[in-house]
Amino acid sequence: MIIGIETGGTKVVMAAAEVGNPEHPVTLSTVPTTSPTETLEKIAGFIAENSPGGAPSAIGVASFGPLDTRLDSSTYGRILSTPKHGWSNVDIVGSLTARFTAPIGLVTDVTGAVIGEHRWGSGRGHDDVAYLTVGTGIGVGAIVHGRIHAGTGYPEVAHVLVRRHPADTFAGVCRFHGDCVEGLASGPAIHARWGTDASSLAPDDRSLALEMEAFYLGQLLATIYYTLGSRLVVFGGGVSKSPGLPGLVAETANALIGFDYLAESGDGPLVVVSPSLGDLSGVTGALTLAQSLL
Repeated sequence: MIIGIETGGTKVVMAAAEVGNPEHPVTLSTVPTTSPTETLEKIAGFIAENSPGGAPSAIGVASFGPLDTRLDSSTYGRILSTPKHGWSNVDIVGSLTARFTAPIGLVTDVTGAVIGEHRWGSGRGHDDVAYLTVGTGIGVGAIVHGRIHAGTGYPEVAHVLVRRHPADTFAGVCRFHGDCVEGLASGPAIHARWGTDASSLAPDDRSLALEMEAFYLGQLLATIYYTLGSRLVVFGGGVSKSPGLPGLVAETANALIGFDYLAESGDGPLVVVSPSLGDLSGVTGALTLAQSLL
């Protein structure tokens, strides 16, 4: 059996699949993300219970971060400085290698999502795909020319600085930069700016809230297009479910990129789609990562 683990800030999704069939998990389980000791013990228990003789063939992990994914680093496999209480410097890979001899692959949670969607979901058949998640934070994973883009460990485009919407005086919530795109467009930013989530706002305020959200996320997608060449963007996370928002984001991004530029480059417009794997994008990507190790 191969095992896929997606660790998030609030929950952990775990899956087991037959070798050769990562897209078809035979067992799924979800547990809350509590303390590192308790959570990692539940992960190890799931792996042992769902592997013949307690020995999986391979394990793929897609984890929240910041995460050290550099194989040559002395802190490889560890969560770095994170706002998730108690999780800074936790050695996820080390906790698993202490219990299991199977090969272990590690990527960020959003990279796991783009792997899943690229191989089995909305990005299937495309060499260049980005996965944008907007929820508690903002994250981007990318497949460029058919390969995972990792840079110095992972893309941190959430901290790209953006132009301000003319009507926005909100300071931003990012503890590092204040008004980077995550500071202005994440779920906590929306709630802090408006006092509630967008779906609970009065119609006029909701319209402005969506306009601002599209204004900021459109700039982010234009940046991704210019730097990574991603013309297909899979848009996930809780904020993406706001009715009408994906279309507004695509419209804003394409207006910023410019029709003339698109025409001269020979590309069509940037396209924003929903994740066809739904909430299983990340864990399916983790299973696919595990399969790739065999």
